Amino acid sequence: MSPLKIKKGATSHSAYDLRPTFSDKEERHTLAVLVENEPGVLSRVIGLFAGRGYNIDSLTVAEVDHLGHRSRITIVTTGTPQTIVQIKAQLGRFVDVHKVNDLTVEGPSVERELALFKVHGTGEHRIEAIRLADIFRANVVDSTLESFVFEITGTSEKIDAFAELMQPLGLKEIARTGVAALSRGSVA
Repeated sequence: MSPLKIKKGATSHSAYDLRPTFSDKEERHTLAVLVENEPGVLSRVIGLFAGRGYNIDSLTVAEVDHLGHRSRITIVTTGTPQTIVQIKAQLGRFVDVHKVNDLTVEGPSVERELALFKVHGTGEHRIEAIRLADIFRANVVDSTLESFVFEITGTSEKIDAFAELMQPLGLKEIARTGVAALSRGSVA
């Protein structure tokens, strides 16, 4: 008897759905993880990513409930839908993790990042740097005769665009906080 020669996803009348359920296209996801505020929790979360070869694009951590001893870890990562599902499932298995939210798929969310830019320049470059900072609503938080330190908040894309424009004007140093994110509306 010869084996069945069914092409993958060949017919919609098949008893088996042979089409893949996940795409292999990488997507950016923002995960909000509520954890116990105890030593070692952050290193275990990071170890999960490192041990499986997942990359963390942005990471912020802060205590959000002092009485309940809870912290919120906001992680921005990139992966296939299958990888993201696996990450969420593995995070949810940790004893110290109370809740894992994927803000990317749960609905609209607000993401912001803070950055400081040190720009050295004189003459026309200095004037242009101030003009661009005004357009991007960046604040001057320090000024000397040779340099400025600008503070800017916004989306990661806005901060990237500001950095690109400041590069030819004497950008010397950048410090970024990472993404802080919350879901919009009454979604909890």
